[in-house]
Amino acid sequence: MKFKFSYKGTDDEELDVTSFMNLMIVLVPVLLLSMTFTQVTVLDVKLPDLTGGAYNSEDSQSQLEVVVDHQGFQVVYPANVVIKAIPLKMETLESGEEIENLDYLMLSKVLQEVKRQLPEKRDAVVKANAGVSYQNLISTMQAVKSYQTVIAASMVEVELFPEISLGDES
Repeated sequence: MKFKFSYKGTDDEELDVTSFMNLMIVLVPVLLLSMTFTQVTVLDVKLPDLTGGAYNSEDSQSQLEVVVDHQGFQVVYPANVVIKAIPLKMETLESGEEIENLDYLMLSKVLQEVKRQLPEKRDAVVKANAGVSYQNLISTMQAVKSYQTVIAASMVEVELFPEISLGDES
């Protein structure tokens, strides 16, 4: 038994892509423009060595540490010798309310002085107590890494201690 199929009245219709092309004409420039305004900043952080090698006490003695807690900062160098304790600073809001904030400017000045005395040192450890906010930790890392200054009428980023390690102050 043979079946015979016949298609009657089949015309080749064209696909209407006009609305799709209109969408692409608008979407592509918008996406390209948004790429130029999106900025991602990455801070390089050295993680601890997981090999379990021998602990070098000489390295621990010459470690620059910045401790962040709810009372402010402590800059420690060498081990257990506090160079400067930086308390929280009081700021007055427009509403007249006073709040306490970490003093990043003072921290930067102290670290600039440490860098003048130790020009070859490139590493530092940032230690944070539990409960320190993520934004405070990131701002501290940025203050330890570098500072901005004006040289020849232009803003320049000057490197302090770019090799940052994180630690937990318990």
